[in-house]
Amino acid sequence: MTIEKDTSLKNYNTFGIDAKATYFSEIQSVADLTEALALKGYPDFFILGGGSNMLITQDLNYFVLYINIKGIEAVWEDEDHICIEVNAGENWHDLVLWTLDRNYGGLENLSLIPGNSGTAPIQNIGAYGVELKDTFVSCKAMEIATHKLHQFSKADCKFGYRESYFKNEGKGKYIITSIQLKLTKKNHRKHIDYGAIASELKDKGIQDPGIKDISNAVVAIRQSKLPDPKELGNSGSFFKNPVLKKKEFDKFIGSNPEAPFYTISEMEFKVPAGWLIEQCGFKGKRFGDAGIHKHQALVLVNYGSATGHQIIALAHNIMKAVYDKFNIAITPEVNIIK
Repeated sequence: MTIEKDTSLKNYNTFGIDAKATYFSEIQSVADLTEALALKGYPDFFILGGGSNMLITQDLNYFVLYINIKGIEAVWEDEDHICIEVNAGENWHDLVLWTLDRNYGGLENLSLIPGNSGTAPIQNIGAYGVELKDTFVSCKAMEIATHKLHQFSKADCKFGYRESYFKNEGKGKYIITSIQLKLTKKNHRKHIDYGAIASELKDKGIQDPGIKDISNAVVAIRQSKLPDPKELGNSGSFFKNPVLKKKEFDKFIGSNPEAPFYTISEMEFKVPAGWLIEQCGFKGKRFGDAGIHKHQALVLVNYGSATGHQIIALAHNIMKAVYDKFNIAITPEVNIIK
């Protein structure tokens, strides 16, 4: 384990914010992590994964630990399922491709989500009708205060819509080192009714899709809507889709009958934040080097040299405009690092 000083984080966050870390170390094993946490005389630790769900607003006077532990292995398998353990530093989309190459089903709808596997439980990542919790078995996480490794079950993680124990009560207390996922080996459950997957498959003339077909459809849809962070700095969906209770939803849809929505239950309805933002006229707008993507109003972008403060100021303007127009509060899905 080596320790660097005044390290630029531009290449470690998908927004491409050029902030510096006072101290920086790449963690390649659980032993490295234990060693780092035992060090004295340094600033507080800041845990960095794939850098895909964060907005840095200033230089970080922290000891940044970049979690880059690699490796995937089978824990158990039977005729129908396999359980794999994935170390935290594995790139999420590379993991999805790894499972598809072996015809393991369950992650195909989560294709092309940026970030690393170790941060996936924090956000309970999800897309196109599937969430991490659908295949999640458990995870291992090191307690920062004691340097002890703990195992968390699915129930322990308290998963919700883009929520988990690690984002709330456990925030800043643990570092996830690996996750375990249960995947299907045959009779895959296919989720093709959410979003544009069905129409994408139809356009390709695919009537009985396999899991690779579904993944390819998701990739095509995401690439048509979302910019590549390597070409245009962004963190994917910046805002959560608001979930409205029935009374609030009935009032909203009565005034906006053309609005798209998804029924969660008889009492809860999800409204696309991107549609709300687009109705407020923000789609494709640029304010200096901070802007809103031309194809997806849910995505804020860095055109080159935007600062974190400029991005968050734009986000606040959008949130206010949506509330003023629709009386609906939208909140960031991205973690704001101050």
